[in-house]
Amino acid sequence: MSTPAAQLENIHKTYHMGEEIIRALNGFTTTFEAGSFWAIMGPSGCGKSTLLNVLGCLDRPDAGTYHIDGRDTAALTDDALSEIRLKYLGFIFQSFNLIPQLTVAENIELPLFYLGWHPERARKRATELADEVGLAGRLQHRPYQLSGGQQQRVAIARALANDPVLLLADEPTGNLDSATGVEIMEMISNLNQSGKTVIMVTHEPEVAEAARNHLVMRDGCIENIGAKP
Repeated sequence: MSTPAAQLENIHKTYHMGEEIIRALNGFTTTFEAGSFWAIMGPSGCGKSTLLNVLGCLDRPDAGTYHIDGRDTAALTDDALSEIRLKYLGFIFQSFNLIPQLTVAENIELPLFYLGWHPERARKRATELADEVGLAGRLQHRPYQLSGGQQQRVAIARALANDPVLLLADEPTGNLDSATGVEIMEMISNLNQSGKTVIMVTHEPEVAEAARNHLVMRDGCIENIGAKP
């Protein structure tokens, strides 16, 4: 059997807002198998974003264990967690999070720069990925010269640059019109079919339909979990 892409066991995460205690994750336990495609859903405040932050090593749980590709993250230093993000994770955000001063090529190359790739090798990888997402002629454009859908394609290419174990998507169609959203979801579905593990937070049922596995959260716990028939 292959190693699960991500495994969480008894994860707790609490926030303090004044005197109020918010239990964002409350004993959360599940396994995301390699090559699976998950839609994480639930009402506002149920813990979806906190879960994604823990999966992305952007937030440490207060208790519990999180393994990514078999590696225990619990005792890692901040520098080691940054290395995990660089080597194992790809992020797709609702707001694209591109750097406006950089070209398309430079935005895609950014993770590779931090990984220490030679510039020529990084540019070759960026060129290949831009071609894969349909932006071969836009390498020297800057984000403001692109449509929202094109910016999200750049973000997807950047997320793939390091060949991540986990592709984490936070409302990837939230800032797009319906037709463009369908195109982006087809692209993400194709990535999953090619073997990428995708974990996506969404509040839109029609977007969630792209995922084979659905997980519904409430009050920091799993309310329902299952695969589409």
